[in-house]
Amino acid sequence: MQMKSLTVALAGAAALAFGGQALAQKKYDPGASDKEVVIGHINPYSGPASAYGAIGKAIGAYFDKVNAEGGVNGRKIKFISVDDGYNPAKTVEQARKLVEQDEVLLLFQPLGTPPNSAIHKYMNDRKVPQLFVATGATKWGDPKNFPWTMGWQPNYQSEAKIYAAHILETKPNAKIAVLYQNDDYGKDYLKGFEDGLGDKAKTMIVSKLSYEVTDPTVDSQMVSLKASGADTFFNITTPKFAAQAIKKAAELGWKPTHYLNSVSNAVGAVMTPAGLENGVGLITAGYIKDPTDPQFQKGKEYEDWVAWMKKYHAQGDMKDNFNVYGYTVAQTLVQVLKQAGDNLTRENIMKQAASLDMTLPMLLPGVNVKTGPDDFFPIEREQLMKFDGKTWQLFGKVYGR
Repeated sequence: MQMKSLTVALAGAAALAFGGQALAQKKYDPGASDKEVVIGHINPYSGPASAYGAIGKAIGAYFDKVNAEGGVNGRKIKFISVDDGYNPAKTVEQARKLVEQDEVLLLFQPLGTPPNSAIHKYMNDRKVPQLFVATGATKWGDPKNFPWTMGWQPNYQSEAKIYAAHILETKPNAKIAVLYQNDDYGKDYLKGFEDGLGDKAKTMIVSKLSYEVTDPTVDSQMVSLKASGADTFFNITTPKFAAQAIKKAAELGWKPTHYLNSVSNAVGAVMTPAGLENGVGLITAGYIKDPTDPQFQKGKEYEDWVAWMKKYHAQGDMKDNFNVYGYTVAQTLVQVLKQAGDNLTRENIMKQAASLDMTLPMLLPGVNVKTGPDDFFPIEREQLMKFDGKTWQLFGKVYGR
């Protein structure tokens, strides 16, 4: 009888120990529980950069798919997406609300360089991940000084150097005009471009003009840039102004070799309103598959994207690569959450984000996602593309590392 009691007691103790161990394996910070993970997101659904609202909607639709299929490690994603109108003051207000009132685990894909700059210090002071920001400014890859902030897309300076290298290779005597947005985003691209041209920047750039994001149009700048006699144009603009610049160049009969930054190369949101015929010959860089490119409109990867669009994002435009972008960046976060397992602390989220090595279905061939403790630039490869009036045609090599 005594032996039996001892066996039961030992079994009970073992069960308690095992149960305690199982409980100990789960670690949660605010925004995480057994049932859900709360993700915050800030996007310009209104205002001068509202074309990017398509990205936020696509991300939400991808998380709908994930939730319908059981979530991540059994947890549903609660996605709180708010509008800041591309106004940094509003971004600060929304970030504080998401962190302090909604208690999100992390802020995912907040969009724009000025908006993210406004909350950069706050997020790091609070030690809340500002993860996979939707801007390619180089400052997002600084783990030493800002360990809670990480970029996602190729950085602007590296991309601009690709355009500079192509100009030096194909038009060494080019006379270049530059239009750029007068903020950290525009200046980052401009710096990379001038660095890429090196000593020749001073002689090759014959005119550079800026615009404010609050300006109604860039028509007057385009008139001045044409008058400079430039035969090459680097267009550093967000979608609304990119479409205006392309259209105005055509109206003026100005036909420079035209380079367009990748943040505005969406066929649906930019090229179509600019007039498809007006964009023929434009050069840009890409890292995700263009849904209007026939070579990518086949195979399981494309078919899966189309099936997702039809089932979860039927209101989305099949020609808009912002819907490919949103799909792909959402997959990146899902991978981080999978790797985090039951340790859903903010510290572990950043640790997992800094240990990625994968390819994703809708990235271009040769482009991957790779990070490390000292490498906060997930995507560092791009390829040049030229617009043919319908879609972007890839050419040349894949640049980057």
